[in-house]
Amino acid sequence: METLAHLNEEQLAPVLDTEGAVLVLAGAGSGKTRVLTSRIEYLITEKNVPAETVLAITFTNKAAAEMKSRLEYACDTSRMWVCTIHSMCVKILRLYAEQRGLKANFSIYSEQERAAVIKQTFRECGYDDESLLKSVKFHIGNAKMLGLSPAEYGKRNRYERGIADAMKIFKKYDAHLKANNALDFDDLLIEALALLRENAEARDYLAGRFRYIHVDEFQDTNEVQFEIIKILASGHGNLFAVGDDDQSIYGWRGARLENILNFEQSFPNAKIYKLQRNYRSTASILRLANIAIANNRIRKGKKELWTEEGEGEKPVYFEAEEELGEALYVAQTIGRLVREGYKLSDFAVLMRINALTRAFEQEFTKYNLNYKVFGGFKFFERKEIKDALAYLRLISNPYDDEACMRIINVPKRGIGDKTIDILREYAAREELSLYDAVMDCDFLALPAGTKERVRGFGDYVKSLVVRSQTDSVDELVDYLLETSGMREQYADSSDDSVTKRANLDEFKSSVDEYVKMNGQSSLSEYLQQISLYSDTDEMEEGDYVTIATIHAVKGLEFKCVFIVGLEENIIPSPRAIEEQRGVEEERRLLYVAITRAKERLFLTRSKSRYLYGRREQTVRSPFVDELKGELALPERTYRPSYDTSRRYGSTGYGFGAPVRVSSYRETQKEEGYTTFGGGSRRPASFNAATMSASKPSQTERKDTSGYKVGARVRHTRFGEGTVIAMRGSGSNLIITVHFPMAGNKDLAAALAPLEILP
Repeated sequence: METLAHLNEEQLAPVLDTEGAVLVLAGAGSGKTRVLTSRIEYLITEKNVPAETVLAITFTNKAAAEMKSRLEYACDTSRMWVCTIHSMCVKILRLYAEQRGLKANFSIYSEQERAAVIKQTFRECGYDDESLLKSVKFHIGNAKMLGLSPAEYGKRNRYERGIADAMKIFKKYDAHLKANNALDFDDLLIEALALLRENAEARDYLAGRFRYIHVDEFQDTNEVQFEIIKILASGHGNLFAVGDDDQSIYGWRGARLENILNFEQSFPNAKIYKLQRNYRSTASILRLANIAIANNRIRKGKKELWTEEGEGEKPVYFEAEEELGEALYVAQTIGRLVREGYKLSDFAVLMRINALTRAFEQEFTKYNLNYKVFGGFKFFERKEIKDALAYLRLISNPYDDEACMRIINVPKRGIGDKTIDILREYAAREELSLYDAVMDCDFLALPAGTKERVRGFGDYVKSLVVRSQTDSVDELVDYLLETSGMREQYADSSDDSVTKRANLDEFKSSVDEYVKMNGQSSLSEYLQQISLYSDTDEMEEGDYVTIATIHAVKGLEFKCVFIVGLEENIIPSPRAIEEQRGVEEERRLLYVAITRAKERLFLTRSKSRYLYGRREQTVRSPFVDELKGELALPERTYRPSYDTSRRYGSTGYGFGAPVRVSSYRETQKEEGYTTFGGGSRRPASFNAATMSASKPSQTERKDTSGYKVGARVRHTRFGEGTVIAMRGSGSNLIITVHFPMAGNKDLAAALAPLEILP
C-alpha cells in the first residue's frame, strides 16, 4: 500500500493497530489527518473492511470535507459516514425521527434562532426583566450543553437566584421547539443520545453497523458526545481516537479534558501512541511552544514536539505604548515582509478576544493591507441571509413558526405586529402552526385589506412549496430571489444596501457551488449543512491577512503569525485567573496560537489599552514571562501587586520576585521609541534591528523627501487629502493628513499607499 510508505514510524504504528481501543496523542502539526485517513484506507484496501462499516467523526465541515477528499482516491466514500458529530446525529435522527416524536423534515435552529424563541417564550410567560432574560439564556444553554432536563438542571442548581423562573421558561421553550418540529444545535446531541439509550433497536443496529469508529479532535468532546461515541463503540469495541490534551481549549463549551486523560479507564486495555514529530513549524517556534506548555501540570504525559526542518528565524517579542502603536508595528512588519516576497495570505493576527480587532482594522486600512476578520459575525448569520434561509426553512418545514414569523413581513408587505398577534393567538387556540393560521386568514377578524396581504403571503409560500417538489435547490433559490422582492428592498445606492445585495449574490453563488459539489441533494439536506456551519468553514482562499480569535483558527496554519494583546486579563482572562484549571486552558490557547506559525512568529502587547470604555495601564501576561529564556524581554517597569507564581502555578520563573524599574529614558531607548512634540511617544523605527538580534532589512525603502505641510496627496482608500502636520524624518516620518470624507489620519509615510499630487 503506497500510502503507508509516506508515514513515519510514529504514524505507522497506530495505523496498523486495528483492533480494540486506540488513543493517538497527536501533537500540533504531527500529521494526524494523514494518520486517520491512512488507517481508514488501510482497513478498506488491505483488511477488506466494507466501507459502510466505517465511521469517521470530525468537528468541522471543513475537516470532514478534507478527509473525504483524501479518501476518495482510495475508496468509495459514498457508503461511508465521514461527517461532523452533529451531522452524524442528524443522520441518526432522520432515520428514527418518529421514535423521538419528530417528523423527518425537522428544522435545526441556530444560536440566533434559539435566542429569538427563548425571548418570545420569556415574554409569553409574562417576564420583562432583561437581566433575567440573560440569565435564562445562560441556564438553558448550560443545561443543554450538559444534557440535563429542566427538572434535573433545576434540582442541581436549586440555590441559584431565579432558577425556578428559568426552568419554567426552559420547559415552555422546549414545548415551542416540539410544536415547530424543530431542534436546536444541542438538541441534536441530546436527542441522539436519548434514542441510543432508550431504543434498543436503534442502538443495536447502529452499534452493530459501525465496526470501526474514528474520532478526530477527541479532546474537544463533551459529556454527551462522549456517551454517544461510547455507545456506538460498544458493539465491536474498535474505537480509534485522535486528539491532543495540550490543545483542549473548549472547556467553556463543555469539552471535558477528562475524556482524554482517563481514556484507559473508559476503555480498558486501550493502547496509547504519541505523535511528536512536527511537519509545520521551525525548531525555534517549537522550542517556544514546548516551553510554554511545560508549565501546565494537568497533562497526559509529556510530549516534546520536534522537527527536522531547521532552526529558522527566532520568535520576536515587541511592546508598544498603546494599541495603535502595536497595530502599526504589525502593519509595518507585514509590509516589510511582503516586500521581501511573502503574500498577505501568509499572515495571521491572532488574539484572545475579538474586541481587539479595531486597532488592526484601522491601521491595515490606512496602509492598504487587505484583511478579513474571523471569530465575529459569520456570513450565514447576516440578516439578509437569515431571511433567505427562513424562506427555505418554511418551505421545507411548514411547522417552523420561527421561520414564518421572521419572513411574514420581509420584504415589508403591510403585515404588522397586531396582525401577527391575532394569527399566533388563533394558531395556539386551534393547535395549528402559524403557517396554517396564515392559510386560514379568511376565518379571522381582520380588515379586508390585511386579509388580502396575509393571503398573498400564504399563496406565495405555497407556490414555493409546490416548486420545491420539482426544482433543484439552486433553481428554487434563483426563483426565490427573483420573485420575493428581497433584492428590491435594498435597491438604493447606500453602502449598506450595496453590501446586502452583494451578500445575496454571494448566497446564490454558495448555493450554486453546493449543488455543483453535492449533486441533486434535497432542500432539507442543504439546510442541514448550513445549520451545521462553523467559523473556519468560511475561511476561503484569497490574498488577505487573517485577523482572528485563537479559537477560530484551531487546525489552521500560516507562514507568519502575530499573537497580539499578550496582557493579563486578556490572556489569561479574568475568569480563568480565579482557578488553576482555567489558567491551564488559557495557556493551552497560547500553545495553540504559537503552533499555528510555520516560519515566523511575533508576540506583541500594549502597555496601555483602551478597552471596555476606558484606558488602563496593562500588565504583561505571565505566560510571556515564562518564555523569558527564549525571548528578549524588556525589564518590567513595575511589578504585579500579587504573587503570580502562586496564582499561575509556574514551575520556573518566580513572578513574585522584585524587578528592576527602568528609567523613562532607558525604556524609550530599549524599546525603540522617540518623543515627538507634545510629549506623545511613537515607534521610532520598526526594522528588525530594534526588535530582535536579527539583521536590519536591506529592502529599499520608499522615498519620503517629497512630503511637506500643505502638500496634496491621494490615498487608495481615503481619496485626496492635505498634509497638515509632520514629525520625524526619513523612514520614520509620520504625517497627519486631513481627508474631507475620512477626517485626520496619522500615517507612516514610508508605508502608506500615498501619491503626492502635483
